Amino acid sequence: MTLYGISNCDTVKQARRWLDGRGIDYVFHDYKKQGLDEVQLRAWVAELGWETLLNRRGTTWRKLPESVREGMDEARAIQVMLDTPSIIRRPLLDTGTARHVGFSETQYQELFR
Repeated sequence: MTLYGISNCDTVKQARRWLDGRGIDYVFHDYKKQGLDEVQLRAWVAELGWETLLNRRGTTWRKLPESVREGMDEARAIQVMLDTPSIIRRPLLDTGTARHVGFSETQYQELFR
């Protein structure tokens, strides 16, 4: 199982604390430091949709030029996520059989019954 995100993200920190506190083994992949594979990103987009992965609430989104934000489509979203991985919603938990975006205690409790 792999948890993808950025180490200084508060939501990622919450997810890691939750997993650690329950002794759940996982590998943490910081895609800001370790990069993000385009093939993997495209697989996530195919499974989850680019709209789910693209974080439109953060400062990274607000810093994009308006022309990029307004013309967003799948191809542009993939390129933006590859160029600026911090714009991807986080954390992304890959259990091996499914991918889950975001963190809530309720969601994780359901996943790890």
